[in-house]
Amino acid sequence: MSSDELSSPLLAESAAARRAVLSGIAVSSGIAVGRAHFLNRRRNLAEAKRVSPRQARRELERLEQACLSLALEFEEAKGLLAGNALSPAGQEQADLLDAYVMLCRDPKLLNTAGDMIRRERLNAEWAWEQAVLSVAGAFDKLADPYLRERAEDVRSVGSRVMERLRGERPRGPGNSSRGEGGEDGEGGEEEGRIIFAHDLTPADTLTLALKSVSGLGTEMGGHTSHTGILARGLGMPCVVGVSGLEEAACEGGLVIVDGIQGFVIVNPDERDLQEYAERQEQFLRYERRIRQEAKLPAETGDGERVAVYGNLEMPDETSRLLSLGGEGVGLYRTEYGYLSRLDLPTEDELYEDYAAVLRAMRPRPVVLRTLDVGADKSLGGSQPLEEANPALGLRAIRYSLRRQDIFRRQLRAILRAGAQGNAALMFPLISGLRELRQAKSILGEARQELDNQGLAYDRNMPVGVMVELPSAVFQAQDLAAEADFFSIGANDLIQYTLAIDRGNKYVSHLYQPLHPAVLQAIRLVVDAGHAAGISVCICGEMASDPYCLPVLLAMGLDEFSVTPQAIPVIKHMIRNFDAEELRELLRRVYNSSSVRITTRLIRQHIYGRFRAELDFISQLSDAEH
Repeated sequence: MSSDELSSPLLAESAAARRAVLSGIAVSSGIAVGRAHFLNRRRNLAEAKRVSPRQARRELERLEQACLSLALEFEEAKGLLAGNALSPAGQEQADLLDAYVMLCRDPKLLNTAGDMIRRERLNAEWAWEQAVLSVAGAFDKLADPYLRERAEDVRSVGSRVMERLRGERPRGPGNSSRGEGGEDGEGGEEEGRIIFAHDLTPADTLTLALKSVSGLGTEMGGHTSHTGILARGLGMPCVVGVSGLEEAACEGGLVIVDGIQGFVIVNPDERDLQEYAERQEQFLRYERRIRQEAKLPAETGDGERVAVYGNLEMPDETSRLLSLGGEGVGLYRTEYGYLSRLDLPTEDELYEDYAAVLRAMRPRPVVLRTLDVGADKSLGGSQPLEEANPALGLRAIRYSLRRQDIFRRQLRAILRAGAQGNAALMFPLISGLRELRQAKSILGEARQELDNQGLAYDRNMPVGVMVELPSAVFQAQDLAAEADFFSIGANDLIQYTLAIDRGNKYVSHLYQPLHPAVLQAIRLVVDAGHAAGISVCICGEMASDPYCLPVLLAMGLDEFSVTPQAIPVIKHMIRNFDAEELRELLRRVYNSSSVRITTRLIRQHIYGRFRAELDFISQLSDAEH
């Protein structure tokens, strides 16, 4: 949205409200200008008000109309999905919308609220809130973890109905507002939607109509939170860890998200809008120039070649990955195909999901990571334990080995899909040989089952280990003897090496990819892999960081798997480096004992090689607020 598109009523409205500049953590580059729309907004409890018998009938009508209008919007959103051939991910969204429609019409919710309105003559807002609290609370108390998770669906639908009762601009099921534009009456405002939330879970994002979203902001989160991963994958400006966001911004208010410097500007003035329109155009021109050479190989000036792959969550992201120069998929996060469902996917549904990616990428490689659930990603139908510290608990391969029924189903689907392209399989969060051998044993059983049934599958699929734990680093030589490849999961490796919760904004400043301990861990894994004759990839946000690239490249990593948005820049930088000069830089880094010195060495080297570009980026981020 350019400054010319912001009409005078918008500026007048902005001027009437208080301007605020909120600082956060920039996790996805770019600039977005548009209207704020909140998900999961925390609210004060509704106020109970007595009404007359005649008013009670009106309150009942208001509640019924609010539920009906929301149900119709969910059905409309599902209809838009049905207009296209649904991928498995699209079908999951449609299934979730069906569940939301049922909740809008749920007799338990409506009767509980209706009885309060009729018998106690109370207003619709208070009655509805009490009904939602009662039903969600009942789900919370159930022993079945799958049913307990439905409490969040009740609360999500409940908050949307409450918005309608309060007369707020409805945000709809997938941000499909059905013509409810702003005061200027312009129908195109949907293209400038900025989504704000206290936090966003992976499942939350599946109900968003992302084509109409131009930016994201959350109060919680850090550099490697899943909101940032999503935003970078979509090429969408995003700032997380923004304190005071819910208090400063109002629903439908004008905002700017500065994903370069890490600001959210609430109620910007005319000068802000003009300045950021110019910066936005400069940034887009820079991106277009870099993308022109994105399909060239990633080869250093002195002839050393590496592969640059992309990280993916959804099958329909493959075309964007290819357009940005991705040479394959180095990490396909298979858990995202489970998160929005009210049930577990079947083997055939998983097969179709994986086969679609493999066919789209053929003959390029695709590495499918088995389920990494637990911690901040819960799986419907699972039986998680009550854990004081989920990050150290039942997650990833530990979860799969405990729930072998789910694991075996996924392994069979991956093996079958492998016949459709160039697939590799990878186990996450392996801590040592015992877990790797257990996982490979179950994989062998899945192969035998497919043989017995006469089903086609990839009999020679490579099997790799994702190195994310210090224990795996110290056992890298033993693991390399039984794995076909390594992939270093930098996000978790940094988290567990430095004991930092990667989604916690209060310790985000301690997230240090260039910490000497982290670099030594990577060095050990690369050396062990190469000694065994297997390739070593690095994925995670460190792989996408231009300031980490020189050191990682000098360490001899064979492959980089990065967020698709970063592929053009990473390949551009690789082509402008010489491997031999980077090895000299690496020797100096190894002699450093502090992050500060290491960072200074690398920044000096990068600035010497990319001075013009860094000057440009600094100009974009030198705002005076």
